[in-house]
Amino acid sequence: MPHAVKRAVVLLSGGLDSATCLWWAKSRGYVPTALSVRYGQRHAKELGSARRLARRAGAALHEAALGLPWLKTSSLVDRKKVLPELPLSKIGVGGVPSTYVPGRNTMFVALGLSLADAIGAEAVVVGANALDYSGYPDCRPAFYAAFGKVARLGTARGASGRRLAVLAPLVKLDKAAIVRLARRLKVPLELTWSCYAGGRRPCGRCDSCKLRAKGFAVAGAPDPAL
Repeated sequence: MPHAVKRAVVLLSGGLDSATCLWWAKSRGYVPTALSVRYGQRHAKELGSARRLARRAGAALHEAALGLPWLKTSSLVDRKKVLPELPLSKIGVGGVPSTYVPGRNTMFVALGLSLADAIGAEAVVVGANALDYSGYPDCRPAFYAAFGKVARLGTARGASGRRLAVLAPLVKLDKAAIVRLARRLKVPLELTWSCYAGGRRPCGRCDSCKLRAKGFAVAGAPDPAL
């Protein structure tokens, strides 16, 4: 009797963490379906990276768009706002940064659950990591544990007793550990994009660029995207 196909929805931004999650899902035997979201981010260049990564992984890709004007409270969405350029020692210290997009991960995981429920996937895989994040409240393990309960209670699949889990395989890893994992999984890191500024080249000054650079440096590996 043939084995049932294991399917997973992977939230794919185009960055280091989500790309690692896509290849992690494949390594665990899942047939992945990727989901990317355009929400007005100034670094929409990341969506091109998501498309290239999905093609390389052989994953179907769904793209959703959110037209929510109130997201401009974030400097990631409002180009008139200045992106923070903090020293590494200050990133994640002193409250929620201006780059926080209100409810972004709540909306993304909800969209992932919707897609998973529609296609019969048993997991939604997200690339949050709690040890090396920029102070976002929706990157913490408790947040994703709560969404696991939502998946069980609020979907047709969960209500029927079938598995629908929210998996955050990187949640306890720092950036260096994620880089090492990505290299072991042979993630095409040269295709990823992490910079918040969204220019032709990574700015090297935003929080995301600095955390990424630190990860590669501590891992003792060059960043092939530079």
